[in-house]
Amino acid sequence: MNEITLDCRGMACPQPVIKTREALEQKPASVSVLVDNAPASENVRRLLEKSGYGSVNVEQREAALWSVSASAACAACAEAEAVIEAAGERTSRTLVFLSTETLGHGSDELGAKLMANFLLTLPEMGANLWRVVMVNGGVKLALQPGRALDALKKLEEKGVSLLVCGTCLEYFGLLEQKQVGETTNMLDIVTSLDLADKVIRP
Repeated sequence: MNEITLDCRGMACPQPVIKTREALEQKPASVSVLVDNAPASENVRRLLEKSGYGSVNVEQREAALWSVSASAACAACAEAEAVIEAAGERTSRTLVFLSTETLGHGSDELGAKLMANFLLTLPEMGANLWRVVMVNGGVKLALQPGRALDALKKLEEKGVSLLVCGTCLEYFGLLEQKQVGETTNMLDIVTSLDLADKVIRP
């Protein structure tokens, strides 16, 4: 068992996550990753937690320097968690991909109302609804108060996974305003699209 330190500063999304995942193949006893933006620190943290590592710690050392560190959890605990997660997986996965905060073209006001109605109606899909991914202007749905945000919160409460593009949030200067969902990266988004049995792009 070894210790690994990675310097991922200056790397664009999703390279810090990819580099960390490659390092975890060596099964280190502990790992420490340096990144230079908040979305990267959040994405690396989630990867380490999902990979069975315990005591994951995120520390902002400077204005543009985060350190994400973790130690390996016991193998038995990780295996038990994997079994529980596998047992809870749905047999069919439907993913909804949102790239804008409105639905359709013509009137943004009408489009916002239609998007809210769309999100409020998604629970009718039942257990097949697996994940909602928000990119570009779609990330604004995860922070603007109103019917759309309320609908997303209800979906999350029902167990639907919500992924919000961290690069997009950072581009719009909205990272700290996110109210719902997990900040994610392009690797997670591409993997989600690959795993989905059906993708809906309204």
